[in-house]
Amino acid sequence: MDPTRLIPSALPIPIEWGWFYLFQVLTFILHILVMNVMLGASIIALVHNVRGKRDSEPLTKTISVKLPFTIAFAVNFGVAPLLFMQVLYGQFLYTSSVLMAVYWLGVVGLVIAAYGSAYVYDFRYTALGSLKTLFIAVTALCLLATGFIFTNNMTLMLNPEAWTAYVDNAGGTILNLSDPTVLPRYLHVVASSTALGGLALALLYQRRKDDPQAGRWVRHGMNWYAFSTVVQMALGLWFLTALPERVSHLLLGGSLPHTLVFAAGAILGIFSISNALRYNVRTTAIISVTTVSLMVYLRDMVRDAYLSPYFNVSERVVTGEYSPFVLFVLTLLAGVAIIVWMLRTASTDTEVRS
Repeated sequence: MDPTRLIPSALPIPIEWGWFYLFQVLTFILHILVMNVMLGASIIALVHNVRGKRDSEPLTKTISVKLPFTIAFAVNFGVAPLLFMQVLYGQFLYTSSVLMAVYWLGVVGLVIAAYGSAYVYDFRYTALGSLKTLFIAVTALCLLATGFIFTNNMTLMLNPEAWTAYVDNAGGTILNLSDPTVLPRYLHVVASSTALGGLALALLYQRRKDDPQAGRWVRHGMNWYAFSTVVQMALGLWFLTALPERVSHLLLGGSLPHTLVFAAGAILGIFSISNALRYNVRTTAIISVTTVSLMVYLRDMVRDAYLSPYFNVSERVVTGEYSPFVLFVLTLLAGVAIIVWMLRTASTDTEVRS
């Protein structure tokens, strides 16, 4: 079967594709940063709870308080980039989502379970006793499963050749497990999450000047970042070798923009490890955010390279309807202002009364 016959026609878009692409990249950077902190913090808490050492209670208690808020922000920040991707690459994402619909719809239940378990872990932290490990394990495992499903969908949409499996499996239970990039890509994200989870803890404790144990947890968080980033870079090499030759060639000198972004991200990653080992928290954070931004852009470049035989996003038909876009921008600005106010209110631990 010719896989190109399975690709639906692209629908017209109201404004030029570049606007959607810009907001997709920007909103995904926000989402991936918060998502990594969310997943990484839950894994770090799980590791400490499994070890069962009482001297790590202050750390796991801190994570328990912050985790529900982090999950909420990660979920909400994830909506916008997913919608923008649906606008730009809908004929691919919609199809892959249908092919694995059972798992894709299951994400809702997994996130709800993770969220509920995180709340119990927070509000019943002391009363739970040894059951704390169970609840943080439910949170971490549900989030890990959600990430695995997303990885499958984001890779399946790039591989129309695999869509022909629908002929033998029309039940919505197709996973992209035969793709050699799935496992390294997934593990690469998991490693990056423990890195950014550790960095977030270091940033948090660096602000606690009155906590005599703050320095210890700053160093602990930076060690998580440094060693997780080393693992992440090794997994990145595995991911690179698993890419199709026509895609990896672009990153290794075949295309100047692709190669420069890839090289810049790798070099900054090494610099961030060096700074993390010297416990330069703020410098490491700045380099890390810059690296993540470059990797998000590279991710989009790789996606376009994958889809180039079938589709070019710059060739989308434009209808020229600008009023919905203007309304969106105004709503976005208002939403950002509200979020900033909420964060400032939460950070001062004061109750706002109307």
